[in-house]
Amino acid sequence: MYRHKAVLRFNGNKFRDYVKGTPRNYSMIVMFTALAPQRQCMICRHASDEYHIVSSSFRHSQGYSKKLYFAMVDFDEGSDVFQMMKLSTAPIFMHFPPKGKPQRADTMDISRVGVAAEEIAKWIADRTDIQIHVIRPPNYLGTVAAIILFGLVAGFLYLRRNNLDFLYNKTMWGMTSLFFCFTMISGQMWNHIRGPPFLHQGPNGQIAYIHGSSQGQFVVETYIIMILNAAVVIGMILLTEAARGKRDPNKTKIMAVTGLILVSVFFSLLLSIFRTKTQGYPYRLLFN
Repeated sequence: MYRHKAVLRFNGNKFRDYVKGTPRNYSMIVMFTALAPQRQCMICRHASDEYHIVSSSFRHSQGYSKKLYFAMVDFDEGSDVFQMMKLSTAPIFMHFPPKGKPQRADTMDISRVGVAAEEIAKWIADRTDIQIHVIRPPNYLGTVAAIILFGLVAGFLYLRRNNLDFLYNKTMWGMTSLFFCFTMISGQMWNHIRGPPFLHQGPNGQIAYIHGSSQGQFVVETYIIMILNAAVVIGMILLTEAARGKRDPNKTKIMAVTGLILVSVFFSLLLSIFRTKTQGYPYRLLFN
């Protein structure tokens, strides 16, 4: 077995020798994938990056053991392996135990938990009892972007140093605060830390915009949550303004009804999304 590679690249012969061959005194985690651009597998590249993070974390951990190895089989390098395993989709993560054949639980359910490195490590721990502490490489993109933004703001204020009346605009600060709140509660910081895929394409070609687990989310899901929260806030503002009763009664009535509809419909959608991600949650409003 190779000693200096975090993830071994297998073709058909190597797969039969090191994975299917017996006897073995080690477990194998194998990722079946299709990384070639012509395969148009949107999630394969992201899944491969997360998989390499797990394997590298394992090799550099104190609990490193020769009882566990990581491998990868690409369709273009081992199409015979896909035929042997009767696989028609990618990516797929499988655990091959030292003894016996893989069971159903030895195939990771990525449609439910996603492909984040933390989820892969958790699944490996369930199958092998080997704990892996995921160590992600530092990402300096956010720091560089913050420095550039600070420099632009500082330069703008310097150029407008003789006319800073806009800094006392309450509407501007209110909108800025709302945008910041929407960004934070929708999960943008989680996206920055975890780097999830934009969306997910299922085995049958269906596209998922909402992650099926409360432990993950997609980038497009963040935008959906942000829009829904913004609609609820707009509805609350309309209800608040209508309650003041300082406008024409007809306009006040329209504002109240519009605000009530916005809050009811979009809060129901938020609750519905929460129900799909949190199995067993019993409460709903307008939608299942």
